Amino acid sequence: MSDFQTFFSTIKNYQYLWVLEVFLLVFFTLLAAFFLRRFLKHLESKAQKTHNMWDDGVVNALQSPSYWLVWLFGISFAADLVAVNADSPILALTNKVRSIGVMILLTWFLVRLIKSIELNLTSPKYHKQPMDATTAKALGKLLRASVVITAALMVVQNLGYSISGVLAFGGIGGLAIGLAAKDMLANFFGGLTVYLDRPFKVGDWVRSPDKEIEGTVEDIGWRITRIRTFDKRPLYVPNSTFTQISLENPSRMLNRRIKETIGIRYDDALKMDNILADVKAMLLEHPDIDNTKTLMVNFNSFAPSSLDFFIYTFTKTTVWAEYHDIKQDVLLKILNIIDAHGAECAFPTSTLHIASTNAEPESKLETETA
Repeated sequence: MSDFQTFFSTIKNYQYLWVLEVFLLVFFTLLAAFFLRRFLKHLESKAQKTHNMWDDGVVNALQSPSYWLVWLFGISFAADLVAVNADSPILALTNKVRSIGVMILLTWFLVRLIKSIELNLTSPKYHKQPMDATTAKALGKLLRASVVITAALMVVQNLGYSISGVLAFGGIGGLAIGLAAKDMLANFFGGLTVYLDRPFKVGDWVRSPDKEIEGTVEDIGWRITRIRTFDKRPLYVPNSTFTQISLENPSRMLNRRIKETIGIRYDDALKMDNILADVKAMLLEHPDIDNTKTLMVNFNSFAPSSLDFFIYTFTKTTVWAEYHDIKQDVLLKILNIIDAHGAECAFPTSTLHIASTNAEPESKLETETA
């Protein structure tokens, strides 16, 4: 025991004992960060077994910020020990850095939490009817922007600057910035209009008759909207454009229309009534044709080389590929009906009259052109 007492008394009298204290503080910080990470992993596995979006969001958001919070306190307290024992003027600086660090990590946690909840609100894992992705993204961006702006003002206040002065300067500077960045503001308010009016959402097929814009919406930002064209190229459209153009949203159509004109020969004129009746009956019985919508099959016109009738009907599906399969089936059935009546589809023909030089009557030659 006397040897140990001598050892500890020697340590107490040692003028660099604080170095050991700093080492131990950093060591225990390392242990605390290690066990905290394991604890959060355990919480994450527990949270995944439930269908509550809030506990999953909180645990996921805590992962990195809490880990770095432990290191922030450990390193800052170690710096305090160094400052006190080494007579360093950085003591006041470490307190300020610690306060700002806590604000930044808290902001990071809230931003991650908002992002996690935004994803969970649109996930079918948690909801039978998930929230619209565009609405969730808009709310998430607004909340994250509010958190970041609030945190920035708190950091400025912590650095010793008056928030009221900053806000006053921001009012004057905002006017100048607004004049210099009017296009950016126009895009911002254009994005806000898209979020409020919701003429389209992520995943919709949109096109504009005013501009060469057509494709699938991939992302709606505050400044630009990214549209993937059908040849797989990204198209970046400033949001202010959507307040100035007409926009179609085919994704929200209720049906797809089949509108075709078919011509038969003049020689088959007497068969027209029966053909029309059979074509209409076929459409009424077709399982993929929506009979609650307008359905018309009518003789339409005396064309130069054919007697034309048209069909006007709507499919039940709006899926592009399925629509073309149905349209193909309808047209093939119409060809079969025409053939079953002994008629033929017409194609352009012309008659050439050749005048005779003698008393014989003029001859007539018919030519067909495809």
